[in-house]
Amino acid sequence: MKPKELFFLLFNCHTESDLEKIISLNSGIFKQANWFPLGGNENNYGVIENQQASPIAALIEKVTNSIDATLMRKCYEAKIEPSAEDAPKTMEQARTKFYPKYKDWDLTSHRKTQAKEIQILADGPKLNTSLTIYDNGEGQHPQNFENSFLSLLRGNKNEIQFVQGKYNMGGSGAIIFCGKRGYQLIASRRYDKTGEFGFTLTRKHPFSKDEQGKKKNTWYEFLKIDNKIPSFGIEKLDLGLHDSFFETGSIIKLYSYDLPSGSRSVISRDLNQSINEFLFEPALPILTVDRSYRYPDDRNLERDLFGLKRRLEGDDNKYIEDYFSEDYHDTEIGKFKVTCYVFNTRIDDKNVKETKDTIQREFFKNNMSVVFSMNGQVHGNFGSEFISRSLKFNLLKPHLLIHVDCTNMEYDFRSDLFMASRDRLKEGDHTTKLRKFLTSKLGSSKGRLAEIEKRRRDSISVDSKNTQEMLKSFSKNLPMDSNLMKLLNQAFKIDIKEEKPKIKPEQQKTKKIDQEAFRPQRFPSFLKVKSQLNEGKKCINLPKGQEKTIRFETDVENHYFDRVEEPGLFTIGLVSYIPKANNGIGGTVSGVKEAVEDVFNINTSSPHDGTIRLNLLTNNEVKVGDEIEMKAILTGAGEEFEELFWIKVVDPEEKKETIKKEDQASDNNIGLPPFVLVYKEKKEDYLTWDEVEEGLDDKVDYDIVMIPQVNGDNIDKIIINMDSHVLKSFKSSYKNQDQLEIADRKYISSVYFHTLFLYTITKNKKYAIHQTKERDEEVDLSSYLKDLFSSFYSEFILNFGSNDLLEMMGE
Repeated sequence: MKPKELFFLLFNCHTESDLEKIISLNSGIFKQANWFPLGGNENNYGVIENQQASPIAALIEKVTNSIDATLMRKCYEAKIEPSAEDAPKTMEQARTKFYPKYKDWDLTSHRKTQAKEIQILADGPKLNTSLTIYDNGEGQHPQNFENSFLSLLRGNKNEIQFVQGKYNMGGSGAIIFCGKRGYQLIASRRYDKTGEFGFTLTRKHPFSKDEQGKKKNTWYEFLKIDNKIPSFGIEKLDLGLHDSFFETGSIIKLYSYDLPSGSRSVISRDLNQSINEFLFEPALPILTVDRSYRYPDDRNLERDLFGLKRRLEGDDNKYIEDYFSEDYHDTEIGKFKVTCYVFNTRIDDKNVKETKDTIQREFFKNNMSVVFSMNGQVHGNFGSEFISRSLKFNLLKPHLLIHVDCTNMEYDFRSDLFMASRDRLKEGDHTTKLRKFLTSKLGSSKGRLAEIEKRRRDSISVDSKNTQEMLKSFSKNLPMDSNLMKLLNQAFKIDIKEEKPKIKPEQQKTKKIDQEAFRPQRFPSFLKVKSQLNEGKKCINLPKGQEKTIRFETDVENHYFDRVEEPGLFTIGLVSYIPKANNGIGGTVSGVKEAVEDVFNINTSSPHDGTIRLNLLTNNEVKVGDEIEMKAILTGAGEEFEELFWIKVVDPEEKKETIKKEDQASDNNIGLPPFVLVYKEKKEDYLTWDEVEEGLDDKVDYDIVMIPQVNGDNIDKIIINMDSHVLKSFKSSYKNQDQLEIADRKYISSVYFHTLFLYTITKNKKYAIHQTKERDEEVDLSSYLKDLFSSFYSEFILNFGSNDLLEMMGE
């Protein structure tokens, strides 16, 4: 059989089973003597099997290799050796150099034209999809396959700085997700058309009966015929690519690829979204293509993808409420940028639950809430537990995506952060440090996220009069040294005070000044630091070893630093450094510091309603009395705005004694969380289901009895549904108004206090609750209690009091 005929026999197989039929019918070609171990080593099982943990992450490595190959081709065409000194040093530099009009990709037509250079195409039945990955990159000669596609741990790209790959092993991770046998067809032709079109097939080695008793592990192998990679000459081939023929580059087919749930349907939609999550900001756009024979009724079978960042920051994105960024420079970690995306609680005509489900499906297919990227590719992540447990923003848990760009971190720190497979973080000291750093910065009570969490939480107002009367009555009937009160007091600061009239001092009424609404501009027209003048200089005192926030006024729009088109920059520079020793003699001799990073750990924020925030923290070498002249620069439309100011290092401030909120509370406040009664329809002094959904991030309907609103580890409010099926059923046997009111009070008190004690006991005992669906998942306590009360539990506590149970037991 001629090589061309063999290639098309293999390429036209839709599934693994189709391919095995071809192999069994041509046993002479596919005899064991024609198979050779990948990397030239039969002990390759461990290297290949210990790559990416998920099929999407493994597929991303193939796409990343295609991006690398396409940039490499451009480099060769520019007559530049990729490892030479004059080659680009970063992927961003390579894109800028080789694609000078890359900003045109903001336009759909230009982006889709470029995306045709890298394609992912579906083949086979809907539930047994094979994937083909094509790139018009550098390609390889057949005789070089064993040093490139088929090698392992060679370090082929280690000296090329503008590509992602290093050791030529990441791309092998997808093999283990190719059906049961690991079949993968690899074909390529060099970009300059100087050689033939070569191809080979990989597979997991099938043990013979003799090997089964002698070998512990199998290995992965590739096909050669007559001891060489089969090949044939071509001009162009019709390989079913979208709107193009194959002439040069590479094409890889993954047979019966094990796509996860949520990515198996139309790949131009579902798989497209999954890849976007892992390729947060790729250097080049990619085209995903499904087939009309698979989905004849779908009219959009070709979609380009250009990273999740583009999807999130588009002007027409209805899902995003707001986003902002923080730039950090830490002595040990280095420079990195964090961007937070906050999703809306409602979109279109959907309720809160429907909106949450849609957002999870569109943006969190892979359960990644905090993503850590290098050159736009996600290398690791934290789940949503980081938001609820570390940041303690329970309401934002399903509505917050955090991107951490690690590209410019210190090499020593970054290299110890990620596994070599580039799909997960190492469980080491550096990951722990970064987690703590992000927790302290993003979880600050004065930060933007805390502000958004509080606003959503406070959307549920409390009529505290009825609440406090019931809580006071309950507390008075329990002795203060009782076990019940001790239990509650562990979670809530209960303080029963004698009812003595208290004369409140008259408070002077302050007149509110109406502030003029902020009018954002596309580009800034000024920059001004907020500071005191000292001898004609703008001077700010900075306590040694303590972080200080410095604010700058401007008029530019909030997303100026992060927007896709014409973003701006805010930079901080060191003008002069005058150590304390020079201050007494006029301070004319500047210190040896050259970079601002030598003096401070720095955090700058994106603009927020006319304010840019700069946080400074001195390093250990800075002394009290040192004076530093600094310069802030904000780029504008063809101009820069500069602001000079001085930092004087002073003694650390003593911590101010803060008065706890519970100590400021009125005598009537006993420290227990209030309950909020809600109805389906509007009633005077009460909230409706719709009005509390944003503050709960959950839907209220007739099946819901109670939902606790949790703030950090504590219950903030208990929402009680007065139109639940449970209450209506309970009241159905009562006729007069007095009985109905008593029934309401029993329902409220039973639900409230059972919720309180169940929550407190479970928290104090540190129980974790798990639910088994497709996999074992931990369930947060508030969701568990909501579901518990929505089942028969609430009916039981209403209809069977302790006396009823004793009577039944006596019978």
